[in-house]
Amino acid sequence: MKKRKWTSQEKLRIVLEGLSGQIEISKLCAKYQVSQTQYYKWRDQLLKFGHQAFDIKSITKKEQHLEQEVKRLKNIIGDLTVELKKSEYEL
Repeated sequence: MKKRKWTSQEKLRIVLEGLSGQIEISKLCAKYQVSQTQYYKWRDQLLKFGHQAFDIKSITKKEQHLEQEVKRLKNIIGDLTVELKKSEYEL
């Protein structure tokens, strides 16, 4: 069986539906084809870190793009550093 990749929005929707108490967890898991173990991991994660949703500042699209660009450039710098060190050993 192929693993499905769930988005954070889908996980939240499923966990909130389970927490509503309107459907049994076993039926909810069957409905979305998720194991009960996975559901409870998501639930526990939401309960543990859910408060952070209120701590996060609004990040603009431009800021998100710039953060991604910084990560990309750091990866390039890291790769080039490794290559440079390799070439030093070859001399």
